[in-house]
Amino acid sequence: MSLRDIRLAKQLDDKLTQFNRKKHELPGIRASKNRQAFIAQLIDSVHRIRYVLLIRERDISPRRADPSSDLFDPLKAAIWHHRQGNIDEAYWLVFLSVHFGKNLRTGWRLVRDIYGSLGNAKAWDWARISTNPAAFRQWLAKHQARLKGGDGVHRHFGNHRKYQSLDANSRTGTGEAIESYIRWVNPPRTHVQLVKDVQVKASNDPRKTFDGLYHLLHAVTSFGRMAKFDYLTMLGKMGLAPIEPGSTYMLGATGPFTGSKLLFCGSTSTKLHHSDIEKWLEELEAMLGLPFGMQVLEDAICNWQKSPSKFKRFRG
Repeated sequence: MSLRDIRLAKQLDDKLTQFNRKKHELPGIRASKNRQAFIAQLIDSVHRIRYVLLIRERDISPRRADPSSDLFDPLKAAIWHHRQGNIDEAYWLVFLSVHFGKNLRTGWRLVRDIYGSLGNAKAWDWARISTNPAAFRQWLAKHQARLKGGDGVHRHFGNHRKYQSLDANSRTGTGEAIESYIRWVNPPRTHVQLVKDVQVKASNDPRKTFDGLYHLLHAVTSFGRMAKFDYLTMLGKMGLAPIEPGSTYMLGATGPFTGSKLLFCGSTSTKLHHSDIEKWLEELEAMLGLPFGMQVLEDAICNWQKSPSKFKRFRG
């Protein structure tokens, strides 16, 4: 652990003690090993956010945005396009990164091959797909077997998206997910204009704007609580949209809800309403004072409940 992390761990430990005394008891981390594991998960979540903020400042090779390259990375590609002024493309790549996810074994290969049209000279970039989503569905249907490994190349959805369907024409498959996303943006309206429309209604409040977009994303097929949260928080971290979460959106959550019951009540079997947990998490976020605090809490609590007494790093 670096000196910076040691200092942060001490600060978090002090603030958790204050919260326990002044706001709400935290029986789930009363045991020293549980407390240490929870603090370690908080720090690990901070690291993931710092990573995105860091790559925003680094030089990025154009090969990161080239789906014909083994270096292709949709998130770095989004940053690269943002710098070139291709804002819609940046948003689109963030959406694809969330819809397909990064697989622990095959990385970004699935999104790379679909975005890159399996090596075709014409990628399925925003300009192409947003004007002809029907053509994309036809292409996807034609190449579905290959994309599922028929050519011997392994391509998989990320762990959080492992139940997502690649199907071109089903009501819940990738074809409908992408077409519903295009309808959500509603070209020729741009992504920036979409955000601005919500921002005006939210009186330019970053958290209210996030909330407005979150609820509008219900229109996107296959985008559940986690996907909506991940997509919007990534837009905020990348500086693509002036938004940040003011809630963990506990309604519909599984891991974060279980972890929160363990943290605040000491038992996962306690019956609680999600609104009670949201209130306590808002108070805890204010006490901890971490940048992107709600995302840190959502991520850390979800991972901590998988191994409450021993820190384990979870990816994907």
